[in-house]
Amino acid sequence: MPRIIAIDFGRKRCGVAVTDPLKLIANSLPVVRTCDLLSFLQDYCSREDVERILMGEPRQMNGEPSESMRYIKPFLGQLRKAMPDMPIEMVDERFTSVMAHRDMLTAGFKKSDRQRKGLADEMSAVIILTTWLETH
Repeated sequence: MPRIIAIDFGRKRCGVAVTDPLKLIANSLPVVRTCDLLSFLQDYCSREDVERILMGEPRQMNGEPSESMRYIKPFLGQLRKAMPDMPIEMVDERFTSVMAHRDMLTAGFKKSDRQRKGLADEMSAVIILTTWLETH
């Protein structure tokens, strides 16, 4: 059965999460440098059956797109060109970073672990994917 991938896009690195084949559980994958993300996705999708890619869509509190969209739009263009048959869906990612940090505190992560930059990106991608799964 095909999987679904979610991406928490960042200027330097991206959190990536993927479902299990039954689409019940979201698991994080290792953080990917943004400059390597396109080749990572192409490689992953060539090895695994992927149904769609979800891209976190940063928005301001008033619902307007955030400043970060100016970095995401060019990547989306490259992704659509490289993988024209792959459905790509934008998912509101407001509060995912806050939720990731809260979850780390709740889980009892040490301060040094919480400060590991990629960990919040991984968890944010899992939150984006889990939220999408719960609403579909």
